[in-house]
Amino acid sequence: MKNDQKLQIIPLGGLGEIGKNMNVIRYGDDMILLDAGLMFPDEDMLGVDLVIPDITYVLENQQCLKAIVLTHGHEDHIGALPYILKKLSVPVYGTRLTLGILEGRLKENGVDSGSLKPITPGENINIGCFNVGFIRVNHSIPDSVGISIKTPIGMIVHTGDFKFDYTPIDNRMTDFRRFSDLGSRGVLVLMADSTNSEKEGHTPSEKTVGVAFDREFSSATGRIIVATFSSNVHRIQQVIDTAVKYKRKVAILGRSMVNVVNISLELGYIHAPEGTIIDVDEIGNYPAHRIVIATTGSQGEPMSALTRMSVSDHRKVDIVPGDKVIISATPIPGNERLVTKTVDNLLRLGASVVYSRSDGIHVSGHASREELKLMHNLIRPKFFMPVHGELHHLVSHAKLAEELGMPKDNILIGENGSVYEFTRESGKIIGRVTAGVVMVDGLGVGDVGNIVLRDRRQLSQDGILIVVITMHREGHRVVSNADIVSRGFVYVRESEELMDEAKNRVQQVLKFCENEQITDWSTIKLSVKDVLAQHLFDKTRRRPMILPIIMEV
Repeated sequence: MKNDQKLQIIPLGGLGEIGKNMNVIRYGDDMILLDAGLMFPDEDMLGVDLVIPDITYVLENQQCLKAIVLTHGHEDHIGALPYILKKLSVPVYGTRLTLGILEGRLKENGVDSGSLKPITPGENINIGCFNVGFIRVNHSIPDSVGISIKTPIGMIVHTGDFKFDYTPIDNRMTDFRRFSDLGSRGVLVLMADSTNSEKEGHTPSEKTVGVAFDREFSSATGRIIVATFSSNVHRIQQVIDTAVKYKRKVAILGRSMVNVVNISLELGYIHAPEGTIIDVDEIGNYPAHRIVIATTGSQGEPMSALTRMSVSDHRKVDIVPGDKVIISATPIPGNERLVTKTVDNLLRLGASVVYSRSDGIHVSGHASREELKLMHNLIRPKFFMPVHGELHHLVSHAKLAEELGMPKDNILIGENGSVYEFTRESGKIIGRVTAGVVMVDGLGVGDVGNIVLRDRRQLSQDGILIVVITMHREGHRVVSNADIVSRGFVYVRESEELMDEAKNRVQQVLKFCENEQITDWSTIKLSVKDVLAQHLFDKTRRRPMILPIIMEV
């Protein structure tokens, strides 16, 4: 694709979806990558662990890639890097906590962390032809930044994930002055978080959660178990602060939460009086009313600590009557059923569960409509790209910008892979590049595609039938009757007649092939598969996967 020295912004993730955020910023032969996140698989992605962006375009142009720039340490912004940095060798810029969390992820995946370059909010650095600035914003994780990118034809401002919190936990407010200064100097393109663009009013301050914690802790007579996102460092700090107030010890559960808490303590982003945080093995040394457990599992993830506790499958913690469980998170769209199931299981074990949004035990980290209006009025951009959200979020954000007076033609909504091209006076979508998803399954990256998923869906819906045929090596004669093994299709002991009919159909096919002197194994297998598939569908209206196997003797 010819570049012609125009400014291009190419989203490779984060448009039309929640998560997997990634944007290419390109001018001529200079290119930077803004964030590199993951998302969790949809329900129909059976067996898939994670989903990351397709970086084919980046790999094809890697000679132009100067750096990767990160806005904050959430998985939907940094989670793809352990896989991407195995293929790319470039500097990675981010704040101390962001890089601290990332370094732990890289070590887990055996990736060198020597390319990580810490920056400070307020700092500006030169990367190729770009001057990149880091602007402090408030979010549900400390050390979050918006990004300004000065290019040869104008300024880009990317808000990152943000909200305007006037009473932040760490007393570090969004840098309003920096955003205002950029707006007064002129901004060509604004890329802004759209996650809460449909929510009226202001997003409450994180400190309101502390008030709710205080209420729940004060009324608890037994253990308190708080489930939240492992990266919500401010929330964990409030759990610790409230525990100290009520003279309780805090144990941390869940591998990801343990890692984040340890990194945050080491870097000074979490503060706890000595002796407050104890090992989970020590909780038996204290009475129940002296214990708080901070854990993962707020989304009902099947392997998380809270979910295992809810089904009495955790090695170290059993739920007992008198426990109070606080689920301090809102279910991510698609996870509602998992969360509800976990809540029901906890109630069944005798715990009281606090999980309703009306209880005030969770607030969003994203700006609602009034805050988005303020950001637009501070920046006053020429062109606007809504990012970070499903299509209805992007459209809602676009309408908000139009209500504020931005010309409709200057608001650009695309999709992953769209090439946005800008001059000083114009902005438009000119084409597409390769974009999509790469599925991570165990140690495999990208080796699971649509065909594998189709097979997994078929197996999950109708099961499998394995047909074992034994043939003589030289004469290609059938030595014995075919054996049929069924898994997930029918209960064999109650379907003997169906299985006998299936065997007879296979024998008829084999006899036909023998009479016609058909010796090609592929043809024999295909014939068995076709005849058996039609017979079983006629009898059961099911389509199991049929796998013929020929053994030579």
